[in-house]
Amino acid sequence: MQQRAVLEAAKALAGKGSLIPAQLRYRDQLNRFRAQCDKVGIHGVHGLRHEYAQRRYAELTGRPSPACGGPTSRQLDASQKLADHATRMKISVEMGHGREQVTSIYLGR
Repeated sequence: MQQRAVLEAAKALAGKGSLIPAQLRYRDQLNRFRAQCDKVGIHGVHGLRHEYAQRRYAELTGRPSPACGGPTSRQLDASQKLADHATRMKISVEMGHGREQVTSIYLGR
């Protein structure tokens, strides 16, 4: 719940814009972010997103994601594919993306 509140606050702050200050390039902001994380002992931050997505997928579907050894898209029947898509959309929104395509990076295909 705390993570959801932080994400909602970030969305409210950014509005329809970006959290990256206008005077900075993406790479500059990424370097600033990594430096701040390093200062407080957080390393490999993107790995935490992978772990969250994979854990959440297992919670919602009852099976591991393809990236964790679960069945691939080709191994699912039609109803499972519909449920898989809905689960991926839910996770994508929770992670601040809103596009199913992004989930293949975290979950496999």
